[in-house]
Parts: sequence; C-alpha cells; structure tokens
Amino acid sequence: MKEVRIWLVGLGTVGQWLLRAMHVQTPRLAGRYGFVPKVVGVANARDGFVYDSSGLDPQTVLEFASAQRSLTELDGVRHWPSSLEGLGATEADVLVEVTASPADCGEPGVTHMRDALKRGIPVVTSNKWPVALNGVELVELARETGVPFRAESTVMSGTPVLSTLVDGLAGTTPISLRGILNATANFILTRMEQGASYEDALTEAQHLGLAERDPIADVEGYDAMAKAMILAGLVFETQLRPQDVGLRGISRIDRTQIDAATSEGARIKQLVTLELSRAGGAASLTARVEPALLPNEDRLAGVSGVANAVVCRAEPVGDVIVTGPGAGPELAGQGVFSDLIAVAR
Repeated sequence: MKEVRIWLVGLGTVGQWLLRAMHVQTPRLAGRYGFVPKVVGVANARDGFVYDSSGLDPQTVLEFASAQRSLTELDGVRHWPSSLEGLGATEADVLVEVTASPADCGEPGVTHMRDALKRGIPVVTSNKWPVALNGVELVELARETGVPFRAESTVMSGTPVLSTLVDGLAGTTPISLRGILNATANFILTRMEQGASYEDALTEAQHLGLAERDPIADVEGYDAMAKAMILAGLVFETQLRPQDVGLRGISRIDRTQIDAATSEGARIKQLVTLELSRAGGAASLTARVEPALLPNEDRLAGVSGVANAVVCRAEPVGDVIVTGPGAGPELAGQGVFSDLIAVAR
C-alpha cells in the first residue's frame, strides 16, 4: 500500500478537521483510493515546525492542539522555530498549506507554496491571498516541475468550482463569469429581503459565526475580491492586482433599496463579475465586486442564504453553473481533503 507523506502547515479549524478526517477515514482511503496518509510534519505560528519521519499520530496532535500544549512536547520530534526552516530541512510527498496569510503580501503562505513547488512537491491549499496575489506564478511553477497545485477551498469551500472550471472544462475558452461568492454578504442581503435591517442581519450573521467581529472583509467585498482574483488567475490565466478589481461593498444598502428592488421584481446581490474582451488582438479582463440589481428570472437571483453560485460562459460549451454551500470550516476542510485525495491518486 502506497504511503503519502504529508506536511501540514496550519492547525486552525481547517487543519484540525483535516487531521480528524485522515485519522477516521484511513481504512477508506486505503481501500478506495489506494493510499495511506502519513503526516510527517506539522506547523503552527506559536510552536514552529515539528517533524517525525516515521509519522505523527493525528489523534495525539489533535489532543495537543485542543489542550493548547506545545507541539515541541510530542515524543520523538525534531523541531525548527519556523515552518520555513522546517520545510526546507525535511522531506514529504505533498504540502498541505491551510494557514491564513494576510492580504497585503500573502506571506508566509506564498513562500511555503513556492518553495515546495520548486522542489517538485505538490501543493494543496485553502489559503486565499497567496493564490489571489500569485496564482498565475504558482500554476506556472507547478506546470514547470510537473506536479499538481490545487486550491479548491479558496473559492467555494467544499463545492468543486475550480476543479469543474479548470479540469472539467479543459480545452474550452472562458469568456465571462458571474458569481455570488461570499456567504456572509448573501446571508445579510437575504435576511434584509425578509424584513431585517442591515444592522440586525449583520448581528445575526455574527451570532451564527458567519461574520467576524470586524466584518469588513465580507461586507466591503475584500473576501469576494480575493476569490475574483483567484478565478482570474486559475480559470482565465490572468493575474490581477487588488487595484484591478472594481470594489463596492454592501454596507450602504438600506431598507429603501431592498424594498425598491422587490417592487421591481428584482433582488440585490453582492456580485463578482469577470469579463474577457479583445481589442486590437489583445485580451483584457475586467473584474468587479459590487451590489447588483438582478431580475428575479436571473439564475443567480434565487441563490439565497449561505449558498454560493457561479455562472461561467466558455466556448464552445456555453453557460456552466456551479452552486452549493460556500462557507464553514468543515466545508473548507472537505475541499482540502478532496484535493489531497486527487493529488495522492
């Protein structure tokens, strides 16, 4: 039975969910997919990087994480103060990068992924901003070294949108894309349609764990911007910068606008739009994230609550629609798990 040695960088909710899934599903992974996962390295920001070539017990690592115990206390591990040092000094078959690097630089996630790919090591990630800021470069590195680079969870968590648009539509030419890609914003606008004020809908989203205490990334469109940039890089093969994306949030949407939309037979949605145009033989990609008035007959108008959806137009196929849940650590973990299985196979 083939063993797949795994570096796991990041022990937040997604990393812990993935460890649990690998522990519980090891027999199924062996029987159905022909491999056994062996976590040889684990890293977090507090403890740095620990490594055991014979494999770390996922259940023990989870117990340490739950008890806030240092990873350096695990029996028999070698230790480095940072993940970069540990990754550089050890070996594995795949890097699973599930940290949350910041929007200004995407570090250290970008360097984690770049270094692994340069060494011919496949990468699986849920880390949005490194892919948003450097997606084209990372894909090209993976292509040069002949290894997979997969980032399913960066856009619609466990719903397979990237694999559908990149792999399933391989050979087609993407022309445009429209999507509802932030569950929090969509939940707030849905609750406002049902009569809630913006403030009450936001408070409810925070109470349910959909929105952070500081909700700016969701309601002002920055999370959707990152996803627009990821889709531009991985589907349209065009690297965008944040300043290339027209951005307007939903925080100024009020009851009057919602009621006016309803009376017109329409709904307001936070919409991501990518449009490819050709002028004089040169192709350019226009990207926007903004509240949009969608007629009720629009295929995206009925996407409500925490659901996400994308409509991609590609030649010669036409419109392809992918819809499903778009938020939550379990869903994000499932997306990473699916990518890991694909790489291992």
